[in-house]
Amino acid sequence: MTTRIHVLGVGKMGLPMAVHLRAGGHAVTVGDTSPASLALARAAGLEVTGDAASAIGAADVVWSSLPHDDALRAVATQVAQHARAGSAWVDTSTVSPTVSADVAKQVQAASVRYLRCTVSGNNKMAEAAQLTVMASGPRETYDALLPLLQRMGPQCFWLGEAEQARLMKLVVNLMIVQTSAMLGEALTLGRKGGLDWRHMWQVIGASAVGSPIVRAKSVQLAERDFTPTFTVEQMMKDLSLILGAGRDTQVPLPQTAMTQQLMLDALAHGEGGDDYAAIIRSAERAAGLDNRLE
Repeated sequence: MTTRIHVLGVGKMGLPMAVHLRAGGHAVTVGDTSPASLALARAAGLEVTGDAASAIGAADVVWSSLPHDDALRAVATQVAQHARAGSAWVDTSTVSPTVSADVAKQVQAASVRYLRCTVSGNNKMAEAAQLTVMASGPRETYDALLPLLQRMGPQCFWLGEAEQARLMKLVVNLMIVQTSAMLGEALTLGRKGGLDWRHMWQVIGASAVGSPIVRAKSVQLAERDFTPTFTVEQMMKDLSLILGAGRDTQVPLPQTAMTQQLMLDALAHGEGGDDYAAIIRSAERAAGLDNRLE
């Protein structure tokens, strides 16, 4: 059955999601505040509309991929005002569980089914439909929309009725950013002690600590290529969300707080647009090492 879907936010993650939804035979329209993103969407053959109110009103499902809490609030207001009663809103953004809970009340008052569907993976994984989907919200809505979610990747999990998906995404990202901090200390110790940079990556990837994310990063980082899949600036946002969740739940996160300071060092050295693995260079600077590969 064809579903009418309006996608709000067609950046690096939202654009491939919209393409996958259309490839599933659904009627997809898209909107974004960025002219550059809309140009890419047109180039991908997607139908672009500037009339968000009409598109939201006509949609069976509103799908969003947004950069921050304020954008989520803005879209929630549009959905509450224009979406049809009984339609669904699927949001895939990384945002605060507290703000997500606030907008849930707003859209539920308008009889819109609200599914929080955070995803784990970068833009390359989004393009390859290899994301992991972590969903929470009404179970019947999850079950009904599961075929759409499976267009994003083979692993989909329902975690509960409320904000569990938001918190799970922060748990995963905490582990991701701490992996980069661990690599920074370990590689700096080895490099200053005389180990070859590329040899270290070969051994680490083949060892017990060679997790999927470490192996995925090893190809470009072995050449000290910090081209971003997820930037320092983006990770700083997520670190703020993680530490905020720690405050809200009264969970001390001292290692994560230290990692935020190291990420701030990367930002202060003009590396905000580099991959978040630039935290490795922060560790090297602290040890007095030259950041260039000999």
